Amino acid sequence: MSTEAKVTSLSVARLAGVSQSAVSRVFSGASASKSTIKKVKAAAEQLGYQPNSLARAMITGRSRIIGLVVAYLDNQFYPIALEKLSNALQEKGYHILVFMASNSSEGIDQVMSELMAYQVDGIITASVAMSSDLTDRCAAAGIEVVMFNRAQDGSGLSSVTSDNMAGGRKVAEFLVAGGHRRIAHIAGWGGSSTGRDRARGFSEGLADAGVAPLDVIDGMYTREAAAQAARDLMARADPPDAIFVGNDHMAFPVMDVLRAELGLSVPDDVSVVGYDDVPLASWPVYDLTSLRQPVKRMVDATVETLLGQIENPSRPKQKTEIAGPLIIRGSARVPEGWTQ
Repeated sequence: MSTEAKVTSLSVARLAGVSQSAVSRVFSGASASKSTIKKVKAAAEQLGYQPNSLARAMITGRSRIIGLVVAYLDNQFYPIALEKLSNALQEKGYHILVFMASNSSEGIDQVMSELMAYQVDGIITASVAMSSDLTDRCAAAGIEVVMFNRAQDGSGLSSVTSDNMAGGRKVAEFLVAGGHRRIAHIAGWGGSSTGRDRARGFSEGLADAGVAPLDVIDGMYTREAAAQAARDLMARADPPDAIFVGNDHMAFPVMDVLRAELGLSVPDDVSVVGYDDVPLASWPVYDLTSLRQPVKRMVDATVETLLGQIENPSRPKQKTEIAGPLIIRGSARVPEGWTQ
């Protein structure tokens, strides 16, 4: 019984008529002439050669692998963001490993250990907290980390988010201008910077107009908690005439409760505004007014920041906040003369 010999970079070099180092340069993304790249890739395709990323990492110190860590994907915003992050990194010659991790310390520790075993060049965390211990471990291993859609004060890590405080303030101004005075907020999880900052900006925007929030309930970024919060709010003796919901993922079940369970009209009885502007927000069944997260600009800033830190580890860490527009649809009363 015969076995086929393993195809190596030397085999590719011989067929292409180039040196083995030229093959390495082509597959590592280093400088090589167009003719060399063409010959090497043709030979590799003919032989069925696939470069060993881990072996190359041991030689070059670079795996050209980026780890993407996300806590959950049921929120429509994250699959969209991860797809854009993956495409942007692949265009730069990086491979992607996606890991799911709960926000528990055990889950994150396990994922980080696995990522380090793959010798990744960098890590992007999407709404996942980083302990000081994990931050130190990544730094000791020479692995750069950028937080996406969440910031963490005191972590020493770069982060890229939308301008959550400005977004919350803009929603407050919109609802007050629409004549609402009993305005409640179903906030995102208070343990996240995004939830806290949106709630703070919203409360400050109301205060500037001389209005106090009717109530603020932590919706935990879950559909179930948000739906129950809507029931609790509408059971009050003075129910809200407007609700700002901390993201679209929670806003949809809030609207379902208001209309399907309680028989209310949105926006005639209650205006609802979300945050993210995911594709479902534009569907006629919801027609949700929402503060748009500028996901393309957030992705571009994240990739630029991470790759910049990989190339220059001494580069100062930075906190990037990108403002997004309020997208007006039919779920909230529109103030007369309102402009973006």
